[in-house]
Amino acid sequence: MLSDQSAALVRVTLPAVANAIGEITPRFYDRMFAAHPELLRDLFNRGNQANGTQARALAGSIAAFAGMLLEHPGRRPDAMLARIAHKHASLGITADQYTIVQRHLFAAIAEVLGDAITPEVAAAWDEVYWLMAGALIAQEARLYAEAGVADGDVWRPWRVVGRLQETPDAVTFMLRPADRSPAPPFRPGQYVSVRVPLPDGAGQIRQYSLSCAPNGTDRWITVKRVAAADGAPAGEVSTWLHDNVREGDVLTVSAPFGDTVLDDGESPVLLASGGIGCTQTISMLAHLANTGSPRRVIVVHADRSQDSHAFRTDLDLLVAKLPDAQAHVWYEHPVGEWPAERTGLADLSGIDVPEDVRAYLCGPLPFMRAVRARLLDRGVPPSRIHYEVFGPDLWLADA
Repeated sequence: MLSDQSAALVRVTLPAVANAIGEITPRFYDRMFAAHPELLRDLFNRGNQANGTQARALAGSIAAFAGMLLEHPGRRPDAMLARIAHKHASLGITADQYTIVQRHLFAAIAEVLGDAITPEVAAAWDEVYWLMAGALIAQEARLYAEAGVADGDVWRPWRVVGRLQETPDAVTFMLRPADRSPAPPFRPGQYVSVRVPLPDGAGQIRQYSLSCAPNGTDRWITVKRVAAADGAPAGEVSTWLHDNVREGDVLTVSAPFGDTVLDDGESPVLLASGGIGCTQTISMLAHLANTGSPRRVIVVHADRSQDSHAFRTDLDLLVAKLPDAQAHVWYEHPVGEWPAERTGLADLSGIDVPEDVRAYLCGPLPFMRAVRARLLDRGVPPSRIHYEVFGPDLWLADA
């Protein structure tokens, strides 16, 4: 909770900071990476830095957190920050790195806003920062403890014991602990980070949903090759994995994290995915099928065509194993015969979705926004709609 004096100063200066945050965050990253180039090389996603999505996500989270402190001073920030904490834990972030961020963030704020940042205003925003950082540090410490690792020590070597070409641009890598130790447990919907050595010496990291756990030891991830498009370069990590990793190779992989996980209740479940977002859906669906769940399960998937739809056969097999499940699939450009009412973008209007459904969404942000809006129109409470985003979470930044 903010002190009364700081709350008053933050309330007065929030509009100015919010208006300038789009200029502040790029300068912050420039300053931090100039002082600590290893952070850009081995920790931050260089692609997200180049296209500005990481800066937008940071700006959105700071503005939302400050607004919450002012409008709901008695509310704990844990739920709002859980997604960031899980992502940080999957990267091995440690408490000392928050001091580095604070130093360069506040230097950028002073540089952009100049004389408007008096010592009193700076102290008020410093209080905001450390409330947010403190909450994140505490959550990340709990996540590390639950994973049974020391703070930040999340990385282990995993051997590739198989490689399966799911579609022309999606490959499943079957992984097993290289040191033969027990594989850490995970909850359906969680992801791991993978660190790869790139030709320029960088150790870039990306997150991938655990698409399958066929036994107590192996874990599978499915990686879609990110092609160059609209002026953006090809994904350097996905390209490296597709081109270089074969059976017998060893990858550096984190413990599982992620806050969008399948609940253990009895309510109906909606699993909605777009494109490679089906990796999370298939993990949840496999768990429901393997445990013989009696829950009503509705699967909605949208893809470009049958040829780009990863786990297409698995989807049919898993749905058939469940006593009360149905799948609805849309293709924008179907190959061969395909129902007209399932051609184009996904449309929930003809699907019976109960109000007590628990919904899990994964895929491109426009797809998830459209599905969420339709569910809210149907009377599904926002608290029962969960989503996962690949890359920086722009939901707040783009709201």
